[in-house]
Amino acid sequence: MARHEIRSPIPGTFYRRPAPDEPPFVEVGDAVAEGDVVALVEVMKSFHPIKADAEGTVSGFPLEDGEPVAAGMTIVELG
Repeated sequence: MARHEIRSPIPGTFYRRPAPDEPPFVEVGDAVAEGDVVALVEVMKSFHPIKADAEGTVSGFPLEDGEPVAAGMTIVELG
């Protein structure tokens, strides 16, 4: 399968998990289907789920949890 990048549609803060005490939505090696929630982006205390726009296997995260993200930045890599 070709590599695919899931990008943030909005600027904000990137989070891999729904809450600090919960496991991440996905880990490297996990299979995802189109529409699966893979991350959250927080904007002014409002959390926006980021869904996979393609199916594939998670191969990496270019950002660390809690890092700022700009619109259009890659947040999850599928391979």
